[in-house]
Amino acid sequence: MAGSVYGNIFKVSTWGESHGKGVGVVVDGCPAGLALCEEDIQVFLDRRKPGQSKYTTARNEADKVEILSGVFEGVTTGTPISMVVYNTSQRSGDYSEIASYYRPGHADYTFDMKYGFRDYRGGGRSSGRETIARVCAGAVAIKILKEMGIEINAYSKAIGGITIDKVDMSVINDNPFYMPDEKAAKEVAKYADEKLKEMNSMGGIIECVIKNVMPGIGQTVFDKLDANLAKAIMSIGAVKGFEIGAGFNVAHMTGKENNDEFTTSDNGDIIKKTNNAGGILGGMSDGSDIIFRAAIKPTPSIAMLQNTVNKSKEDIEISIKGRHDPMIVPRAVVVVETMAAIALVDMIFEGMTSKMENVIKFVKNL
Repeated sequence: MAGSVYGNIFKVSTWGESHGKGVGVVVDGCPAGLALCEEDIQVFLDRRKPGQSKYTTARNEADKVEILSGVFEGVTTGTPISMVVYNTSQRSGDYSEIASYYRPGHADYTFDMKYGFRDYRGGGRSSGRETIARVCAGAVAIKILKEMGIEINAYSKAIGGITIDKVDMSVINDNPFYMPDEKAAKEVAKYADEKLKEMNSMGGIIECVIKNVMPGIGQTVFDKLDANLAKAIMSIGAVKGFEIGAGFNVAHMTGKENNDEFTTSDNGDIIKKTNNAGGILGGMSDGSDIIFRAAIKPTPSIAMLQNTVNKSKEDIEISIKGRHDPMIVPRAVVVVETMAAIALVDMIFEGMTSKMENVIKFVKNL
């Protein structure tokens, strides 16, 4: 199976299945000399692990990471960093009956058509548990970005059609939805309780803001920064839409309304008066905040009765068993954040050879 590797210089390879022995990742291209320990990774894994509230799956996993290589005495060595999280709470029996039919909203049918075989235990490689590996790698990327003074934060912008009115990052951890708006979070709780009683699920929107990115990161044509961010975010299984800056609203604007006029700041820097472009022009960062949003689908595994067909092409009714998230959005926030970090670090590293003066500086410092 191809498709489990992302990046050109900062390269990430994920492996493992939802109900296998574990999931993990190999990060190649991380520079030597970065202070790194398991706790640096665990902080991010704790944000996506299950069982944190009644609005997430009851699967009881500690999701403890082990660094197997690439770090010595608390510092990266420049060699591949291998990390693993062992699965400890699999209940594969919950999934035995789905081997004979195709669940709506899942990859069961497409896996069978492509490979003639599928791991039906929780979805195998297409399970949301695969994102553990992304978060591990992204935690390394975020640490690299911090060394450059770049900040990256994601949060739930909307769940079930309820949208935040403000962004107060000080309250994001005070509710189970990772929403930076207390009022909106309370409204979501009421709506989510209704959906839980119905045995239904809900979707939402995650917004990500990246600050202090230097101008000129990214390539033209096929390797634009926004294009690579879109690929990284759209590769997350639950994501069904991506927009940057003003996004789809630009379709309703005029050129005068959409164009970000330039001016100079008090200290003489060139800045934009607005940021409809979302911090990227011509595929390259322009020094403004990079702002994008990802649309997250409702959890497809629901206990409500649904119609489908089995492998014999017979119409059947099903009610999906097992332990599932009634909403994916809260646990996907950190996944969006870390995948954006991986994409950005890879493009920053690629851009280091874009100017001859940078190459000369590097050679002289050898």
